[in-house]
Amino acid sequence: MTPPRQRPGTGETATARLARLLTLVPWLSNRPGISVEDAAAGLGISQDQLRADLDLIFVCGYGQMPDELIEVDAEGDRIVVRNAETIARPLRLGVDEAITLMVGLRALGDVPGLTDTDAIGRALARLEEATGALGAVAGRVSVSIADGQDTAGVLADARRALAAQRRVHLRYLVPSRDETTERDVDLMRVVNLDGHWYLEGWCHHAQDTRLFRLDRIEELTVLDVDGTPPSTARARDLDLGTFQPGPTDQLVVLRVRPGARWVSDYYPVESVTDLDDGGQEISLRTGDTEWLRRLALRLGGLGIVLRPGSLAQEVAYAARAALAAYDVGT
Repeated sequence: MTPPRQRPGTGETATARLARLLTLVPWLSNRPGISVEDAAAGLGISQDQLRADLDLIFVCGYGQMPDELIEVDAEGDRIVVRNAETIARPLRLGVDEAITLMVGLRALGDVPGLTDTDAIGRALARLEEATGALGAVAGRVSVSIADGQDTAGVLADARRALAAQRRVHLRYLVPSRDETTERDVDLMRVVNLDGHWYLEGWCHHAQDTRLFRLDRIEELTVLDVDGTPPSTARARDLDLGTFQPGPTDQLVVLRVRPGARWVSDYYPVESVTDLDDGGQEISLRTGDTEWLRRLALRLGGLGIVLRPGSLAQEVAYAARAALAAYDVGT
């Protein structure tokens, strides 16, 4: 799983903000002189968020020279955006982009359990009409989608249980512990994220909302029991990624060298401190340290675990065992 990094002090990811900014610039460019209040309402964000976005747009452009940057006049209550013609123009697909999009749409239409394909068909038809012979090229490309095993049957049963508000019993594999667990779940929704299908629901074993990946469900049984989740159950904001640490999860502190600064961009972190040598001290929370142990081993000399001491010892032991294995083979 590769969750996007959150902006410090907010629940918003950098990816989500970038998508909004790319929409915001042409939207404002076509409404010169719009008031801050009306713009915020039209964009569905607060006035404070809008002003923060405008401050960021002010230093963006297609180059670094003053005449290459977007101009934002937000004095008083009116907004005028200038020098943004490149972004404000309608986007046009290149040949490779059009083919990629058509191949992707055809692959999406073949995803197991996807029932509403009308929108995909309409989009493909318009693309094929616009690209002419390119549609035939895209049609000759074959794409195979795999999710570890055939999940179509499990997906169909899950959707049936969700529609009938029936509880399900799962035999679920937890790879990090190499353990199969048994649990009853009241389903809340079925979603597709990053190429995988997930069930989200109230887990009676954990007494909390949980996300279950379909290709890790060894068996799903629909029970003749009401599956309405309790009123306290809350669905996750999946814009923040599938992995979302909680305040009760274990706090881990890493120190990474400059070559491993990507860690703080790749994983959801609690805090990041820049060090004098160009490295970082990173704090993050996790409910399962197995993946962190693998991460530390992957970093090699570019990172070490500072806390907790037990995890640092596990990493050191695993590293020594790996080195010993090399010695045996020589």
